[in-house]
Order: sequence, then C-alpha cells, then structure tokens
Amino acid sequence: MTVGFVATHYPHADHHDDFVERVHRVAGVLRTTPGCLAAECWVTADGDAVVSIVRWESAAAQAASMQALGSADVDVTFDDREVRPREIVQLVSA
Repeated sequence: MTVGFVATHYPHADHHDDFVERVHRVAGVLRTTPGCLAAECWVTADGDAVVSIVRWESAAAQAASMQALGSADVDVTFDDREVRPREIVQLVSA
C-alpha cells in the first residue's frame, strides 16, 4: 500500500524564501531514500503557506526515510520562524 503525507507550513513572511529552500533540502534528502516515490515543495497561490507532499511505496519505507532524515544535515525544527503549527495529514492509497 502506498503511503504519504501533506504537510502545510506557515512561515513568517520574512522567512518565506528561506523556508522554501529548507523544504527543498528536506525533500532532496527524502528522495534519496529507498522507497520514496516523490517529495515535492509547493507554495499556496497567496504565498501564506509552504506545502510538502511526499509519497512512499510502503509504511516501512516511510519509517526508514524519517529515520534517515533524523540523521541528515537538514533543519526540520519547528520554531518561531513559523507563525502557527504545521498541519500534517497522513495518507494511504485508496
């Protein structure tokens, strides 16, 4: 079963461009992990949010990717650069 998530991030306007780069770096790491089918960075049309969309071939592949991400040199910390908490929706194929 294919799994994935959509994560919506709400960076402060003065951190928007840096946050987009940050999400691109994380997506790049995820794409190198076995079983990752896609990792993309989008922005909303109004520019208020940065959206990560990632898909894996299985829940095991997702778990392994998340573990690899934890040891990679990327910033995934939630902090005061974001105006509100992230919204993460876990997905499974139908």
